[in-house]
Amino acid sequence: MNEKFSTTLNQYLTFTLDKELYAMDIAKVREVLEYTDITRVPRTPDFLRGVINVRGRAVPVVDMRLKFGMTRTEETVNTCIIIVEVDVDGENTILGALADSVQEVFDLEPDQIEPAPRLGTRIKTEFIEGMGKNGEQFIIILNIDKIFSAEELAIVKDVEETA
Repeated sequence: MNEKFSTTLNQYLTFTLDKELYAMDIAKVREVLEYTDITRVPRTPDFLRGVINVRGRAVPVVDMRLKFGMTRTEETVNTCIIIVEVDVDGENTILGALADSVQEVFDLEPDQIEPAPRLGTRIKTEFIEGMGKNGEQFIIILNIDKIFSAEELAIVKDVEETA
């Protein structure tokens, strides 16, 4: 069992990507926004869809489906942008994570979280903090700090500063 899950109840925000349920630590989430127009930034990776204006600040938006090798997120009435704080190498970056829909915030006891499976998921196992269960449905708990490399975040920061 991972020491991080040792004794306290953990809260997670659940969201969907291509009909699968994912979650991230609620402490990393600043807010959830309805989908809004994203301004494309030239010469950036495909998964970086562009920037949005959040209270006067340019916030880069990442298409989580593209980042995980899925098809591009289609905008629907349920599409949301989750504003998260990512920490890579001790540096905080604010970005928007595009998701098909946001579900709910729920609690998991440490003993309800199992280690990431070695096989059977579409995304890299190093991105996965663990697996949880809500009723009969499995939830892939992401470690948002491990999804983006320092190089990718440097591109995001450049976009943020030039927008």
